[in-house]
Amino acid sequence: MLSVKKLSHWYGQSDKPLYEDVDLSFDAAKVYTIVGASGSGKTTLLSFIAGLDKPQKGDIFLDGQNIKKIGSTNYRKHEVAIIFQQYNLLTYMSALDNILTALSVTGSEHKGEKQYVLDALKGVGIDEADAKKNVQKLSGGQQQRVAIIQAMLVDANIVIADEPTGNLDGENSAMIMKLFQDLAHVHHKTVIIVTHDPKIADQGDVKISLEDRKFRIAS
Repeated sequence: MLSVKKLSHWYGQSDKPLYEDVDLSFDAAKVYTIVGASGSGKTTLLSFIAGLDKPQKGDIFLDGQNIKKIGSTNYRKHEVAIIFQQYNLLTYMSALDNILTALSVTGSEHKGEKQYVLDALKGVGIDEADAKKNVQKLSGGQQQRVAIIQAMLVDANIVIADEPTGNLDGENSAMIMKLFQDLAHVHHKTVIIVTHDPKIADQGDVKISLEDRKFRIAS
């Protein structure tokens, strides 16, 4: 379980917090969607959960251990996979090499297994020919599928996505959301998605709304 305890954050003056005393829990095998107005702090929360930044106050725990003790580098390398709206793939590599590199860097048990990666990509409609193309020659929907397969194949149990369907059409968005559901329900990962799309938000197992500096579980 991933848990956020008494987290508070502010910019400048502490009497004007972005939010304060946030307590949230995220279980394995579930998709969590986070919604809220632009600038309300959704992405900032993701950066804390991903270990990319530190809150002014509060702590984040993974299976009862403070991620400060795990160490931010080890935590990001082994525990968390991050999927960005702009895909964040290495643009000078193919889809295949992007994923093989990620498996190598994270020390995955499947590092170096080219056919394993090709089979996974084929399962989301990316054949071997496309897998060996430079990623910049793939469509936006294909690149996002590559990013998600990369998150699926590394050994991290937490997958964090910031507006992952923001640049995609309805058909591709539906496909991407199905992949996130598979990550959680089939591969038993904790999936946390920030989205502005109400249709995507409603497809999560748990929807969290950020309003008036408070996170609330939506009914």
